[in-house]
Amino acid sequence: MTQSSGKRSSARGGSARAPVMEVRALNRATLARQLLLSRSARPAGDAVRHLLGLQAQNTRPPYYALAARLDGFTPDRLSALMAGRDVARIVTMRSTIHTHTADDCLALRPFVQPARDRELRTFRAGLAGVDLDRLAAVARELVEAEPRTMAQLRAALGAAWPDADPRALAVAARCTLPLVQVTPRGLWEESGQVALTTAEHWLGRPAEPAPAPDDVVLRYLAAFGPASVRDMQTWAGLTRLTPAFERLRPRLLTFRDPDGVELFDLPDAPRPDPDTPAPPRFLPEFDNLLLSHADRTRVVPPALRGRHWQGNQAHRTLLVDGFLAGLWKLDGDTLVVETFAELGRARRAEVTEEAERMRAVMHPGTAHDIRFGDVVRR
Repeated sequence: MTQSSGKRSSARGGSARAPVMEVRALNRATLARQLLLSRSARPAGDAVRHLLGLQAQNTRPPYYALAARLDGFTPDRLSALMAGRDVARIVTMRSTIHTHTADDCLALRPFVQPARDRELRTFRAGLAGVDLDRLAAVARELVEAEPRTMAQLRAALGAAWPDADPRALAVAARCTLPLVQVTPRGLWEESGQVALTTAEHWLGRPAEPAPAPDDVVLRYLAAFGPASVRDMQTWAGLTRLTPAFERLRPRLLTFRDPDGVELFDLPDAPRPDPDTPAPPRFLPEFDNLLLSHADRTRVVPPALRGRHWQGNQAHRTLLVDGFLAGLWKLDGDTLVVETFAELGRARRAEVTEEAERMRAVMHPGTAHDIRFGDVVRR
């Protein structure tokens, strides 16, 4: 049965009458928005914008994320966008580095400023007596004169405020200014330490006012919906987004998840039949598909919760039939696939075919053996 339609609910009590979307329906809808149900032919920059950025604590995940989602993608396409300053690496959602389009660097960074203010408060003990406006001005002058590492910022700001905690001073600079990581950091198969300057200086234009929350809600639903208020707050690292959803309620559809939580969605967004085939996909560590909802059971089966993490590090993940099914890694000349349960012969053949495709896209001319490791039971 398809979940392609639903009655509008214009009142708070309407959610009790809203249709229920079962887990597989939510899974297929989210995969469609995430360009993971079938690959898109859109350009890399358009995909980065549609997805509201790609999580990028490490430099390679954005490349693997797009390889899983785009037809005809090659790493040099994203690398060229970064070298041309059409995309950049900046701290935004959940206080983590994301690769964003230039427009979103300048717009979404102000949107999440409340989270940066909250982060800054945790360092207030080390900032006693520091005028934050003056600190921002001094830090801006430093990084716009030449890109600086965090160590260089600590040293320079510590000289100006010798009684303050140097680490707190550098964090304050990152929280008060939209600092981007300059290239060659982030370029494909190039190395470079993290050096920072302001987004305005790097991109050659002024920052924009923070977008209206309503506009960001609509973009979030287009990329991650159907979703609850709490889902979006988890994605953004923000609170108090309920008023935006309430303002938009007359324009949106509402559903309920199996636990009765109200979900919002765009009327014309794809909601494929739950039985739509979902091919295997190899995703990088920290892919936003697995991080951008409060309730992640639409992708992560409850029995596998936490199995793709170890400490503060995420593993590279394998989707089979749209759900988390295993982990993968490159070990020398071997691509190792470890599944949480045995795959049947047909599924295993599909995973092998997708692994060969990913290897050819990301590492052309390199011979990687594909090996299925022991079933992961940790």
